[in-house]
Amino acid sequence: MASKGARTIPKAVRELCLALPEVEEFESHGSPNFRAKKGKVFAIFALNHHGDGHVALWLGTPALIASAPRHIYKPPYVGPFGWIGVELNRGFPWKRVIELVHWSYRANSPPGLVARAEQPPKVAAPTTKMTPAEIDRMKSPKAQKMLTRLRKLCLALPETDESASFGNPVWRVGKKTFVNLYDYGKGLTISFWVGIERQGPLEMDSRFSIPPYMGHKGWMALDASKGITEGELRDLVIESYRHFATRRAIAKLEG
Repeated sequence: MASKGARTIPKAVRELCLALPEVEEFESHGSPNFRAKKGKVFAIFALNHHGDGHVALWLGTPALIASAPRHIYKPPYVGPFGWIGVELNRGFPWKRVIELVHWSYRANSPPGLVARAEQPPKVAAPTTKMTPAEIDRMKSPKAQKMLTRLRKLCLALPETDESASFGNPVWRVGKKTFVNLYDYGKGLTISFWVGIERQGPLEMDSRFSIPPYMGHKGWMALDASKGITEGELRDLVIESYRHFATRRAIAKLEG
């Protein structure tokens, strides 16, 4: 963990992007995005995106990947459209990072704002690197403790296994996921299927919320930082398991 007063990579990145004219920050798919008003996104801070291990800025500017293979790579989704990924945790010169952000801003912003950004901003470099637990939140002690609890419960059920989805642990019965564990920067979260009819009553409990993307299919998210007893956790796991399990697996469970 960064020491008190340390200048972290996320802080330096945010200050750099917001130092350019009329830039706004917003979140998309769990990552901070930056764009000038009425312009296109020019930078995305991608931390361990889908478990790739990178502490990176995705930038909408062409660059020769071969010129810095340890630090510049082709990111998923946007790479085919000329974007690059810049690794920030392996000693790439901060002056070069500033230049690339500046180029990306100018390539994706309205002419009036581009005219106001003739020179790169002067922003101090980070003073510390990110630790493995800061990059991958599943490596934190709390996440590891919950991971152990869920493994014990889920893998004791018939015909289950553990896998990974988008870089996070999931438990499946057959080929169907019935429990997810993740932390996208808003705290350790467990999600289960509970059914549409149970979502409303559960949401009255401040620990529970309807998650995006999967909520309309009957899934529920639990803020693990607010605590859950072993009995509550087991009941939620088994309810979700029963929904996705085959008759054969349920017969084994009941037997």
